[in-house]
Amino acid sequence: MLNLFKSLINGSAFPRIADLERAYLNASLSRIDLERRQREVENGLFRRSSFDL
Repeated sequence: MLNLFKSLINGSAFPRIADLERAYLNASLSRIDLERRQREVENGLFRRSSFDL
């Protein structure tokens, strides 16, 4: 239980946006897929607010 609170306090309980973006890019299947994913990341795929329409 104490480890859970420590991880919440230091921020390691939730993945950072950069880690999510890197994992998304690493999952690409080809060079073309990678380029498409890079454009999506550059356009803010992971950085948009959930309230944006």
